[in-house]
Amino acid sequence: MNAVIDLDWVRRQFPAFSQPINDGHSFFENAGGSFACHQTIDALNRYYTETKVQPYAGFNSSKRAGEDMDRSRARWAEALGVASPEIVFGPSTSMNTFVLADAFGQILGPDDEIIVTNQDHEANTGAVRRMASRLGLTVREWCMDPETGLLDIDEFEALITPQTRLVTVPHASNIVGQENDVARITKLAHAVDARVIVDGVSFAPHTIPDVAALDADVYLFSLYKTYSVHQGLMVVRNGLLDELPNQAHFFSAGSPDKRLNPAGPDHAQVAACGAVLDYVRDFHCAHGGATTDSLRTACAQASALWRAHEDALSIQLLNELSRSQAVQVIGPASLDAATGHRCPTIAFTTITQEPSVVAQKLVEQGVQTSSGHYYAVRVLNGIGIDPERGVVRLSFVHYTSQGDIDRALTALAQVLG
Repeated sequence: MNAVIDLDWVRRQFPAFSQPINDGHSFFENAGGSFACHQTIDALNRYYTETKVQPYAGFNSSKRAGEDMDRSRARWAEALGVASPEIVFGPSTSMNTFVLADAFGQILGPDDEIIVTNQDHEANTGAVRRMASRLGLTVREWCMDPETGLLDIDEFEALITPQTRLVTVPHASNIVGQENDVARITKLAHAVDARVIVDGVSFAPHTIPDVAALDADVYLFSLYKTYSVHQGLMVVRNGLLDELPNQAHFFSAGSPDKRLNPAGPDHAQVAACGAVLDYVRDFHCAHGGATTDSLRTACAQASALWRAHEDALSIQLLNELSRSQAVQVIGPASLDAATGHRCPTIAFTTITQEPSVVAQKLVEQGVQTSSGHYYAVRVLNGIGIDPERGVVRLSFVHYTSQGDIDRALTALAQVLG
């Protein structure tokens, strides 16, 4: 494998970079949704133009539509290191979590306890909290350090009891950015027979996870943040699908991919969502990987290059923001703190100027960003920041260039003074 990314090759795979509307601008709102690669766009266009019919019938266009849907599921299973029946597609991560929480609510009892964090995106924790409130379950909150925004696993271990049945945790917060040790968290939870739901939305765009190695019972992320279509992907494993009651039509109870999807799937998006893995394989081969390598190998090696590239850029922004007296960086100011790696989702609060004003000034300098609470109200409350005031967030991925970082650094210097 090559040691560095061929960024010219990478950016040619993303049509957004060749569009006039993006000329002179750098995209730093990737945590809200990434650009789609041309493989995704081509697959979606092909489905709508060639096979936009009800799938799984005997005529050719219908047959191929179903085959494309099945191929997406099988390829994502291989990429994530799991079995194909464990892959569930849904309209969004928020909706997947909502259905999942409702299903858990039908098997948990009044003596059961759940553990949630205040570092979670609301999509992962809100539905579970509401379910627990309806049932009168004991909810134990694993709280961040209010100074650092980090979670201490020793504190988590102290919260676990023999009554713990469900744990929700982010792989990485969409505000703090720090990677949590999911494998260790899962091991501790499994020791008391608790199930673990992991929100990977802010992690998967940077590292396509080996879900089997993490051993999480549920792993969720948003495909539209991972260069693909607007769908949520949910892995449900370790026999949990058989334990949860059917949430779909009664006659779908025997279909693993339908049990946690009350509505019919978006055929086109399911069929097209596997195409991003064609991009990953193309990336792998373009950077010295073998065409015979497994998709899991291609994902792992591509992710390693993505991380190295992102790290080299992250430290420049972190150093610049850390030197400024006008802002406070949320989360670690280094890449590898004692508790784990930092993803390139960098949020900061402003001392004198309003975050919304700073964000707009950055936009005027060609830095495409925004401000707000990003559905992480509990996170901001936990570190003493007014969610209504919000924060500014600069988030990027492996297609971000040094030129983009230079533009951001120049703009920050001018805006922050």
